[in-house]
Amino acid sequence: MAYGGSSSGDPNRFGTEAFYASLGRAFVAMCAVIPVLFLIEALDGWLGNPFDRSVGIVPHHIEGLDGVFFAPFLHHGFDHLYSNSVPLILLGTFVLAAGGRRFLYSTLFIIFASGLGVWFTGSPNTVVVGASGVIFGYLGLLLMRGLVERSWWNVGVVLLVGLLYGWQLIGGILPSDPQVSWQGHLFGFLGGLVAAILFRRRRTDTPYAMS
Repeated sequence: MAYGGSSSGDPNRFGTEAFYASLGRAFVAMCAVIPVLFLIEALDGWLGNPFDRSVGIVPHHIEGLDGVFFAPFLHHGFDHLYSNSVPLILLGTFVLAAGGRRFLYSTLFIIFASGLGVWFTGSPNTVVVGASGVIFGYLGLLLMRGLVERSWWNVGVVLLVGLLYGWQLIGGILPSDPQVSWQGHLFGFLGGLVAAILFRRRRTDTPYAMS
């Protein structure tokens, strides 16, 4: 009677071949997303920036509600997009490495949590765009996933990002800079915490073979 199987085939187990292979594929996929965002920003600039005004989030206005979904794909210029690109690739890679379906469901949940939070609590005289709400959502997701699934390398990633960005993360969820949508960051982070619980990996019985 033989219990279990080779851990090298588990993409969720840190240090296995499958883990590194999954991480590599996720990194390539996230790197492919960034040129699409730059293409959208270039097209928006060439047309005179109509996208931000037409499909950005305008808090408390019904006509700005569609921005809840579209805003993460838009940015206020290339500097804004540059600042979001590296953390989006880094955090998105680790979120995606845990599975494409979980990544999709979690990302959509974070987008709507962040966007609706901005729409309900933001200033009605602003137009909010950018992927930073999703970035903070990924932070919350990895942190809570590490605790819920006892995947400590997820917590390690969050600590690494904390060391790299430090006060920017803390200031991002506090009402400090009027040019920064702290509401999107805060609700994105909270959405990530909830998404980690809703879309957590279900533990199954250990497979075995009898002989």
